[in-house]
Amino acid sequence: MIKQFVPQEFCLNCQGCCRFRQANSVWSPCLLDQEIQNLLDKKIGQVYISADRRLVPVANPDKNGFICPCLELESNKCKIYSLRPFECQLYPFLINLRDKKVLLTVDLNCPYARDNINSSKFKECSEYLAEFLNSPAQLKILKENPQILQAYEDVKEVLELNIDNETK
Repeated sequence: MIKQFVPQEFCLNCQGCCRFRQANSVWSPCLLDQEIQNLLDKKIGQVYISADRRLVPVANPDKNGFICPCLELESNKCKIYSLRPFECQLYPFLINLRDKKVLLTVDLNCPYARDNINSSKFKECSEYLAEFLNSPAQLKILKENPQILQAYEDVKEVLELNIDNETK
């Protein structure tokens, strides 16, 4: 598990994550191959995986738009928290592909990230993630799962990851 930047109590009171304007959204979590297998092995019901290896959002019964199929609306909690995808563990940080560079970025739509971007906690978490993501084991996972490299817009660059050109 990746250390979390945003405190749990903040997340549980926020209505931002796990919600999408459209069903086919770049913000819908992309899955690593092993995560797909784990979800299939656990026989997680009502979770659909798209051909491009994403969790398929479902219509939001309370409002317009769509929600992650793993979101429990009443509690604002993830139904598969212990199995949640790598991208969900990483959020509000994202792995972004831009101009043939693989970047660690942060989504400033996350109010906690936006309000704490200049804090020592943010700097400490960024350094932790840089070390973690640039480790040989994580770089191997990223190379084997190029679908995880997305072109997110409206994010702030934190640092470049050391993935070689074979990944791109």
